Amino acid sequence: QVELVESGGGLVQAGGSLRLSCAASGGNYSIKVMGWYRQAPGNQRELVADISSGGSTNYADSVKGRFTISRGSAKNTMYLQMNSLKPEDTAVYYCNTNGRLQEWDGWYDMPFWGKGILVTVSS
Repeated sequence: QVELVESGGGLVQAGGSLRLSCAASGGNYSIKVMGWYRQAPGNQRELVADISSGGSTNYADSVKGRFTISRGSAKNTMYLQMNSLKPEDTAVYYCNTNGRLQEWDGWYDMPFWGKGILVTVSS
């Protein structure tokens, strides 16, 4: 199986910045898309941004111009640079991957999720 580990969350004042990291390990896994999702209390989990293996990016309207998603030189790593943070960005942020995992009997499309990391933006 594949494990995703997030890091970089914490408490920041409005207008500040944070950088989230996600590292995938384990399994023979060909990643197609990596993304960040977030879930605030009482809300559904929503896509923040994602990036394909080819480098194409997609952002939620609420974070465009403030957040930047990128992949590391090691293709199993991903970052989210968050600038001009707002209190409404407060949420648990989850790393997600979609790709193909090699099992004993073939390759299968398989998503994986990290455990989540808390980002709190104070006003």
